[in-house]
Amino acid sequence: MKKHRNSIEYEISGPYALFSEAVTRIGGEKYSYQVPTYQALKGMTESIYWKPTITWVIDAIRVMNKIQTEGKGIRPIKMSGGNDLSYYTYLKDVRYQVLAHFEWNKQRVDLTDDRDENKHYQIAQRSVSQGGRRDVFLGTRECQGYVEPCVFGESIGFYDDYGQWNLGYMFHGFTYPDENPKHDLVARFWAPTMRNGVIEFDRPDSADLDCRIIRKNQTVKSFKSGENFRILEEDEL
Repeated sequence: MKKHRNSIEYEISGPYALFSEAVTRIGGEKYSYQVPTYQALKGMTESIYWKPTITWVIDAIRVMNKIQTEGKGIRPIKMSGGNDLSYYTYLKDVRYQVLAHFEWNKQRVDLTDDRDENKHYQIAQRSVSQGGRRDVFLGTRECQGYVEPCVFGESIGFYDDYGQWNLGYMFHGFTYPDENPKHDLVARFWAPTMRNGVIEFDRPDSADLDCRIIRKNQTVKSFKSGENFRILEEDEL
């Protein structure tokens, strides 16, 4: 897989993860996918570092630990008051290597003055080394993730010689209104294949993805320099 000049590589781990699909939440139950979705990984990367000027593209993930699940009885709060009983199926003892790079959000012409690749890359690298700018979650808030730098492909992974594993039809991610020229909210789906522990992701604009428009022509908030944002000088970074 290709590494870009502004690529970041990091390892994220945690005792539990829950990358759930809405279809599995009927009656309040949640069941995790076997691997993180593209959208979950994008959210983790944005928690490490993000600005509206850029959009993160997830290139690949490497599954380091054996995929295991654990069921838990949960008592979520009901909207009508009181508690309910649900069973959530979590992934247990997870560890992943992630390779990602950023591109300019071409729909954000109002932030053209902030397109300084070296600045954003250096901040992203520092953010990775410090474990992220915000708390990082593995699919849901009760599953805390821990970030540290790595070299993608190094060290031993459980599935290094496993061969090919077709993971079935699953959610890929959302294309938000400020990320496409028609300003639609789009849901994307695909059927990934893991090869020796590595999943290479299709880009969000790939024609191979199965896309569904959820809402059309949404309003996008604009940014105006000096009013609701400002560009930091070098000595402020």
